[in-house]
Amino acid sequence: MARAKKQIAKRAAAREDRGGDRTVATNRRARREYEFLETFEAGIVLRGSEVKALRQGKAQLNEAYARVDDGELWLFQMHIPPWQFATGVGAHDPDRKRKLLVHRAQIDELLGKTQQQSLTLIPVSLYFRDGKAKVQLALAKGRRLYDKRNLLKARDAAQEAARATKEISRWAG
Repeated sequence: MARAKKQIAKRAAAREDRGGDRTVATNRRARREYEFLETFEAGIVLRGSEVKALRQGKAQLNEAYARVDDGELWLFQMHIPPWQFATGVGAHDPDRKRKLLVHRAQIDELLGKTQQQSLTLIPVSLYFRDGKAKVQLALAKGRRLYDKRNLLKARDAAQEAARATKEISRWAG
């Protein structure tokens, strides 16, 4: 009995160390393809088997995007594979559109910005916060090819400068 209590306490301590937040998926390509203007957090409406699949760490945000339809914010083309134990009624469509939960004022603001300034809503990461699935969305502007090249050149120059200063400091002292 004492051993079981120790294991339970150990698991609780490990859960507290994680802080309860756990990233399930990130959209790494989005930072290269888009310039983020602002980011915000939204809740996501999921079915039971989707939550179980997310807790296993299975989701893909590569081609996903968000859009306002009929006054509601929806997430399209996010892939959550079916949970291995869900069959029949309990199974879900892996690529269905999913409703995002944000305040009405935020929806109106996003609708105005996406229509007037030709901006897009890109999901950056999917994670659990306090046991609830959340999506970090970015209001983003697409980068052109020359913007991507300039970004790569600037990053390479910064790396080269850091390498040179490290080399100088190593031989100077």
